[in-house]
Amino acid sequence: MGNGNGGSKDPILIVGGGIGGLAAALMLSKSGHDVIVLEKAAEFAEIGAGLQLAPNATRVLTSLDVMDKIHDVGVFPHRLRIKTALTDENLTYLDLGDGFIQRYGAPYVVMHRNDLLRILLEGCQEQPTAVLLTSKEVKTVDSDPDRVVATCADGTVYRGKALIGADGLWSTTRKLLSDDVPINSGYVSYRGTVPTDRAIAHAPLDEVVAWIGPGLHYVQYPLRSGNLYNQVAVFRSDQYLKGMKDWGNSEELEEKLSVTCEHIRKAMPLLGRDHRWPMYDREPIGRWTIGNITLLGDAAHPMLQYLAQGACQAIEDAFAIGTAFNLESVDVNKALTMYEQARIPRTARVQRNARLWGDMWHIDGAGRLMRDELFSMRDPDDHSHIEWLYGKRDPLVVSD
Repeated sequence: MGNGNGGSKDPILIVGGGIGGLAAALMLSKSGHDVIVLEKAAEFAEIGAGLQLAPNATRVLTSLDVMDKIHDVGVFPHRLRIKTALTDENLTYLDLGDGFIQRYGAPYVVMHRNDLLRILLEGCQEQPTAVLLTSKEVKTVDSDPDRVVATCADGTVYRGKALIGADGLWSTTRKLLSDDVPINSGYVSYRGTVPTDRAIAHAPLDEVVAWIGPGLHYVQYPLRSGNLYNQVAVFRSDQYLKGMKDWGNSEELEEKLSVTCEHIRKAMPLLGRDHRWPMYDREPIGRWTIGNITLLGDAAHPMLQYLAQGACQAIEDAFAIGTAFNLESVDVNKALTMYEQARIPRTARVQRNARLWGDMWHIDGAGRLMRDELFSMRDPDDHSHIEWLYGKRDPLVVSD
């Protein structure tokens, strides 16, 4: 396998040092490509707490030789379970044990976002061809057929043969391709962790549990080898619909979740209130690449969180773009074309299904009764609705 440099040792520039950006940097640098990561923050860090990694992501992380470190800090749950938020009744579950791992070739893992970022960062730091820079806010990007130039707010200039915009939901790089803006769903999320021994009410420590209800849901699962417990509360804000400025505040959180079951109400006092996350996505776009510039992760396909696939799809992106650049004798433009042609249909499907899954979780009335009945009738061994998402696939084959 060639290194895909096309005769040039110019580096590949990556704008953004989050999970997607560092996964791409690790994938490319392990193959011998020179990589420069430009992160605008003063340090590499992730905002948030828990993160779910399905097999479509952990297969990639295994190929990047970081799963041993993930084993040290992650949790490998035995089940994904869905319950009703109003009555705490069981609806359905997915077994994540040996049969699941054998089927998909990798495990399901939950871990702290910063732990994964640290592991990817350490992997990149071990690569002699990777340069990792902080406090580098890219303000402008210019390109010609052979080179791309990124100019930072501090006046520094970086040149490369290609640039990957992995700069998140509010991506500056995306503006080169689209004038669209993030779409506010009207839902808000509160997230946080607590030491497990302080958790007042928690689900079984071998499960990821989602309680779903009308316009709201609540999620719990363990982190850091079971020593931390992660909690997430999400609700649709009436204040947002009324155009109120301070929408989705802590008072509205308490009001909205006051109708939930005793388990959630007991757990709520230890839910973090210091920060709230409005939930955004964007419509899929039909092009990620212009010249020798492309997009990755949330810059390319920001999605709602209901499938727990945001980071997973960014990791898939990293594997696909690394595979494209590693093909024998491929040039930059061909590599980027192969990458976007494979990834755009796949990620658009995930984006749209995340919206549908959210609608299904939050439905009320007769729809809720029908959903609960269908979920309750589901065979726990039925993988027909997730095989397309978790199953093994060629990273550069358009199959969706």
